Amino acid sequence: MTDVAGQRLPEGAGSGGTVRERANEPSRLVAATFPEAAVRARARTGAAQAFPDTAGYGTALYGADPAARALDVLDAMRLVPPVFVPRRLEKLIDLGREPVYRDVELDTAIGGFASTLPLYLSAFGSTQVASVDLGVAAGRQAGRLGIPMVVGEDVVPGNGYGRLDDQSAGRSLLGRLEAYASEVPDGRGGVVVQQSTEDADAEMWKLVYRDPSALPLLESGRLAFELKVGQGAKPGLGGMTVLDAAAADRRAEAYPLDPLFGGGRVLRAGSPGTFTEEILRQQIRLMRNNFPRARVWVKLPPARDVLAAALVAWEAGADAVTVDGAEGGTGWAPTAFLGHVGLPLAECLRRIGDQDACLLVSGRMWEGTRVAKSLALGATAAGLGRAALVAVDEDPDAGLVNLVDCLALELRMLTSALGKYHCGELGREDVWATAEMSTMDTLAGVW
Repeated sequence: MTDVAGQRLPEGAGSGGTVRERANEPSRLVAATFPEAAVRARARTGAAQAFPDTAGYGTALYGADPAARALDVLDAMRLVPPVFVPRRLEKLIDLGREPVYRDVELDTAIGGFASTLPLYLSAFGSTQVASVDLGVAAGRQAGRLGIPMVVGEDVVPGNGYGRLDDQSAGRSLLGRLEAYASEVPDGRGGVVVQQSTEDADAEMWKLVYRDPSALPLLESGRLAFELKVGQGAKPGLGGMTVLDAAAADRRAEAYPLDPLFGGGRVLRAGSPGTFTEEILRQQIRLMRNNFPRARVWVKLPPARDVLAAALVAWEAGADAVTVDGAEGGTGWAPTAFLGHVGLPLAECLRRIGDQDACLLVSGRMWEGTRVAKSLALGATAAGLGRAALVAVDEDPDAGLVNLVDCLALELRMLTSALGKYHCGELGREDVWATAEMSTMDTLAGVW
């Protein structure tokens, strides 16, 4: 990946200058609780955004900002390079020269797929903004990057199943698969089709598994099905959207509808599903039996028993377990849940610990330090959700690619600074928690 020239915007700055604004068209997305301006800047100009604005070079003095405030425990942690770096010596001997950050390797096995980076495109779920062209644009760029893509629940009930040869069905499930497959390099990436309770009623996995259009992905080992047990934005609840009267009439038989908002707009609330250890175990075994050529993923909410659920999933044969931290989420959710329900991602990582299995995590991922800390604390890869949507809203052709270019540069530099040359070598010794955090009951004696 190459560096791209550009200038950096401070995180709190406005998000002006987007592709749509330059075309006199207002931007579609607003992400008030997310570092939207910084993501848009990266989507425009790429890896140069890993550094301060070059306009100040030679006149400005740089250092840590004492006014900066960590948003959560994971942000507050610090990565701590060592003085003695035996793995750097090993790399030096291997290369015959001093290694640099460009020598860091980022290729990663993710849930049975070969990925160019320890990243994947998260499921966007029921959010309306992904149901328009942004979901297709994000999928196309994820394919270009060679990272896995998860197609979220509610795509079939919301946009239809579609056919790959039907150009009018570009927003459908198979339309997204086609956009991804048209860009992904041979032997890289993969598509993960998520199924919720409502999707199960539509027998979505059976449709995909038997469809000739999906056969190339299946034959190349790049198709997976994900059982959605829960999500980060609203643990314990199912998917939710707001529908107008006409759409509500079409969905009335499949979903509970609640006329909360007036003006004909209603809340469509999906079922969260019912799980016990045995139900989850049997669901996974059924998936492996019914779809033997597809990989099996399981998505968990940030629940208090997240370790027990993850162990059940892995022991039953899941190729990957995804955990959304409470910081995650792109879709519609009650405001009470956004700030008060679910474990933070750092606590999920603490409870799960180091496991010899594929653990995928998401929640406010958009830059290298948060991804590096997650990898060091036991994750295999990190998911891009809101960041991906904002990036493709900024530039539908290259925004996500540019954002990932910047993140990858940071990840290479961080891994090299820690004296390691593959992102999979990061470990808990590379992370330090502040004294204040070490006194917290949930973290005492761990970090």
